[in-house]
Amino acid sequence: MLKVPDHQVAGHEAGLGKLGPLIDDSGRFYKPLQGDNRGSEEVAFYESFSSNSHIPEHIRKFFPMYYGTKIMKASTGVDHPHMVLQDLTSARVNPSVMDIKIGSRTWAPDASEAYIAKCLKKDRESTSIPLGFRLSGLQVYIDDESRFYKPDRNYIRKTGPDDVRLLLRKFVSSNPSADMEMGTGSGPGPDCSLASSVYDGPNGILAQLLELKAWFEDQTFYHFYACSFLFVYEKRLGLKGALSNAEVKLIDFAHVTDGNGVIDHNFLGGLCSLTKFISDILTEIKDCTGTNGQVEL
Repeated sequence: MLKVPDHQVAGHEAGLGKLGPLIDDSGRFYKPLQGDNRGSEEVAFYESFSSNSHIPEHIRKFFPMYYGTKIMKASTGVDHPHMVLQDLTSARVNPSVMDIKIGSRTWAPDASEAYIAKCLKKDRESTSIPLGFRLSGLQVYIDDESRFYKPDRNYIRKTGPDDVRLLLRKFVSSNPSADMEMGTGSGPGPDCSLASSVYDGPNGILAQLLELKAWFEDQTFYHFYACSFLFVYEKRLGLKGALSNAEVKLIDFAHVTDGNGVIDHNFLGGLCSLTKFISDILTEIKDCTGTNGQVEL
């Protein structure tokens, strides 16, 4: 039985005749192939990546599992080709999710002038150019009654550097709706009570980003234009003092190109910038608490 994803925070959404991804109960994610060769290019990447024997096994875990393509009834009710991928949230209960597009430049070298102009406008109006990454969407689980904190996409599109820092803090807070006492904010701010179990530690998001960074400092197979990181964790585990099962995945490969033996500095620069933001947040929290970063609830 196919249905619209419960925890999608960015990208095209299915519904009311609109083409978008679907999921089933077996942990599969069905992504409709995009037009203008984007769909075929993404399929080509997955097939290349899957068969590339030079990709280290410890790096493959950061990419969704790929099960090929399938022509099936789309969300529009019409048969359409889909990529069959791993559903990254299927095994989680009330997951908190963040989608972050990486790179100060989000178009491939062979893009049309019209597409470059479109992307450049978005890059200039967001934090892509100044920071090397931008937030595309997020949801943070609060509790069974309030459910999720999920900022409007129009707000996300207008975020500046200070907003990005605030949202990265909200993502690991038990009170994500709280105002921050910076700029014009006057509230106590997000408590970052889950920063230790989500961002920090040997299995936290920061450690995973640093593992990827080490690979991107050497890999010259691909250039990942307009790709995103997906951060996922479960609050219920973190609040119990257990590992939050935080996970980093790379998604969206419609604009990946051949690296031609050159390091992907565009992606690497954005990754380094994001890593520093998260590292700075952990340092600030540790300085404020004098502990391991865990703020008492």
